Amino acid sequence: MIIYDQIKHDITQSYYTENYPNDGQRFVAWYLRNIHGLDPAEAANCITDGADDKQIDAVYISEQDECIYIIQGKFYSAESIDAQPLREVISSWHYINNLQALQENANDKLKAKIAEISSAIDDGYDICFELTTTAKQITEAAQHDLSLFQSQLSESQSLNANIIVVDNDMLSAKYDEALNKSKSRIDYTFTLEPSKYMQLVIGNTRAVIAAVPLKECLNIPGIKDGSLFRKNVRQSLGSGNKVNKDIARTLRTNPAEFFFMHNGITAICSSFSISEEGSKLSVKDINVVNGCQSLNTMYNCSEAVKHSSDGYVMFRFYEIADASRGDLISTSTNSQTAVKARDLRSNDKYVLALKKAYEQHFTDGYFITKRGEAVNTAVYKPAYTVDLSLLGKLLIAWHSQRPTISYSESKIFDKYFEQLFHRSYTPEKVQALNEIFRAVYENWKPENPLGFNEALLAMKAYAPYHHFFAVSILFCELNDMPDSVPDPEEALRLMKSGGLFENVIKLAGKCLNMAFKSASQHSQRVFSAVNWVKSKASLADIREAVTHTIGFMEMTSEGEQTSAMLKNGLHMSREKFSARWTAD
Repeated sequence: MIIYDQIKHDITQSYYTENYPNDGQRFVAWYLRNIHGLDPAEAANCITDGADDKQIDAVYISEQDECIYIIQGKFYSAESIDAQPLREVISSWHYINNLQALQENANDKLKAKIAEISSAIDDGYDICFELTTTAKQITEAAQHDLSLFQSQLSESQSLNANIIVVDNDMLSAKYDEALNKSKSRIDYTFTLEPSKYMQLVIGNTRAVIAAVPLKECLNIPGIKDGSLFRKNVRQSLGSGNKVNKDIARTLRTNPAEFFFMHNGITAICSSFSISEEGSKLSVKDINVVNGCQSLNTMYNCSEAVKHSSDGYVMFRFYEIADASRGDLISTSTNSQTAVKARDLRSNDKYVLALKKAYEQHFTDGYFITKRGEAVNTAVYKPAYTVDLSLLGKLLIAWHSQRPTISYSESKIFDKYFEQLFHRSYTPEKVQALNEIFRAVYENWKPENPLGFNEALLAMKAYAPYHHFFAVSILFCELNDMPDSVPDPEEALRLMKSGGLFENVIKLAGKCLNMAFKSASQHSQRVFSAVNWVKSKASLADIREAVTHTIGFMEMTSEGEQTSAMLKNGLHMSREKFSARWTAD
């Protein structure tokens, strides 16, 4: 089934027909759910399509990617689309450059997103414009506009932004990838020029080093859909990235110097062969492990690269059959784009000490320090698997009492890392945080067992940490320790020994929901749910909701019994409270 027919069939499901008025919105919702992996509530929260949408059909802010996706969808059965949809995206770019004017003229759904966009830009997030269509190609006029727009974005000094046209082929590839179907290997034959390559053997490994014409790079399959970079530690960071802007500038202004100004591209393959006359290099199962940014930038500058007759880039081809060795080469060769501090923390001595202590104490547990690390669930229990990234978010939510920062890995692992991790912390406390949050997160699913406000439920990247924070505040209020932080290990022990664990999780969720509802009702401006969870006002609102909830319970005989049960069961001695860890 071709992708258009697949989507046309899928959007007849009740979720799409009952929640969205037309196929255009249903297509965008399908894209958000199937390609970006959002749940129904999250997808609905992103849709801004309608009157006065200013050519912006959806806004999705990914904390994981640190990217703002501005999405324009075109659900067409036609073979091609012309320049008009692209010009609509360009129009939305001009609006994004003037958020104040956009907020004054946009519809209510988009107005609520403006504050979130502004906050994300302040946090250094990139912007990715996605023109998503089921058409198979765009016209020559549209290609021309795309080239001009890419150039404009790459030269912009105000915002880091790029544009991707997700056409039929890319949409199919992304869908297959999302379903984990895309397993095909890439074979390709490069043209070699005399005196511009050399073949050598290092140890037992065959290699070829060659100067490859820039324009030939455009013909390598797998750049557009990312399949060429399956083993790369990163995918494209977009044309707004500083390094990629410099690459684009050289490609457009001085391609003849590109070979000398660029570090080169590293590719591994299962095997290769050179033709007898030495003019062809045929590679099997090629993976580019260093050069993803460069090749994507070449693709984005395709018009300039096509007309370059004297531009070259150095390629290193390694014949590597061992998959694990290929992964090691991929990790080791990626240094052209700076690795952020959070990617390096796995080797911090305090982290390694914490990992060692945790795994020695919990022999069936595993402490994940490296991003993407696989865990053998036959050996290690999922309930005792702790991720370094998540632990940082939990530490700052519980001990620093700043769930408002938990969404931001860059802040946790750059700015606050030493304050969070360079201190003594026991494995029991680590596991307590892990277990409490697991119980909290169980309630953040589409079934919505705690009856969260839909806007709150849509913020799974943010709000669960506020729910987690509310658990700690319940202990503070019940024990009359409002300015302190409860010991998570003792908190978990009391909740479990008193049979109150589930009740406390539910009560904390109720308090969060109450705080959110009150804030949205009393807002004097357009209320932004995401901005609320990022602001300290949310912390005060949650504390107030906890205080009111406990006070309200004591107004009835039944509630008074519940309050007494909580106070007795969750009574914690003063020495089990400590000062808040400073994080701002």
